[in-house]
Amino acid sequence: MKISVLQENLAHGLSIVSRAVPQRSTLPVLGNVLIATDEGRLRLSATNLELGITCWIGAKISEEGSTTVPARTFNELISTFTDQQVEMELNNRTQTLKVRCGSSNTDIKCIDAQEFPPMPTPDLSDGLELNIADLKEMIQQVAFAASHDEARPVLTGVLLTASDTLLNLAAADGFRLSIRKNNLALPLEKPIRIIIPSRALVELARITSDSNQTITMSIPPGRGQVIFHMRDVELISQLIDGSYPELDQLIPHRYSTRAIIPTQEFLKACKRVEIFAREGSHIARLHFQPGNDLQPGLFEISGQSEETGSNENQIDSSIEGKDQLIAFNVQFLCEVLDVIKTPNVVLETTSETSPGVIRPIGDDNFVHVIMPMHLGG
Repeated sequence: MKISVLQENLAHGLSIVSRAVPQRSTLPVLGNVLIATDEGRLRLSATNLELGITCWIGAKISEEGSTTVPARTFNELISTFTDQQVEMELNNRTQTLKVRCGSSNTDIKCIDAQEFPPMPTPDLSDGLELNIADLKEMIQQVAFAASHDEARPVLTGVLLTASDTLLNLAAADGFRLSIRKNNLALPLEKPIRIIIPSRALVELARITSDSNQTITMSIPPGRGQVIFHMRDVELISQLIDGSYPELDQLIPHRYSTRAIIPTQEFLKACKRVEIFAREGSHIARLHFQPGNDLQPGLFEISGQSEETGSNENQIDSSIEGKDQLIAFNVQFLCEVLDVIKTPNVVLETTSETSPGVIRPIGDDNFVHVIMPMHLGG
């Protein structure tokens, strides 16, 4: 293998794939990045056997070939080079990669590419085409609600369902539930129901920078995998096997108190409350006081700590129903408000022991359910 590539392109490609390199592995080759020539471009791949990322970059190829190079060493080396050509030449017999850039000459000991796990090739003709910008927003509004508890692996994933012209993403951790739906451009021939690790979708959102592109999702039969393919990047993830909870029955359809609150004011108030509440149990107390013909409703959110003090915020809001006092995890409130783009949100509650429902005003595609906390004394 003998190639020449721009340092900027190589560094960018490595930053994309290196997130799939495991920090520790019993297989030394998994700590490496595969570099290979591929139809006039340079292909970079990394995997931890559950998540795999491939990136293609432009390169001048004088001699075909492939090898795997230690990810951390290679990454750190390339990042020190200035923005100019990087020349790489592989000695196949010794598996040593000679790397030259400017006045720098480096020999890196590699592992034969034959030892690298094979990456499946997707059948794009049978894939589902998605808009990158829409999918990225869907992931951001859902993935944060997935569980981090490996004892319940199904809840560490995001449920993806699709049928006819509707795509749904949903995540829950037992304390909250996020659901986001979106319309598909073309109807599906058969429905889809899979559970994708939330980490894989977070990585997908991170590497999808060009919102003008489309992304093709394919599910190879019998492999327990999903593949997301773009023009220059591909992400492969193992699916989570199991039965996801039925979510529709978890969404309350009635309320006794309904408040319309400015999103950014609500978010800033939550962040102030969190400064004090985080030292305890992250409890934020919410008090809804309906208005009348003469004055608007008043929404109060407060938090306190025995060590540092307390914080209280009042926000003029449109409130209908009964006077209500309820407590939520303020960190959870911050996370959901941070992914809502509309100027106002609606918060519906039934009682201090029943879940609350948060929806963006003017956007029926998103709903968030959050369990209450014990109010205490």
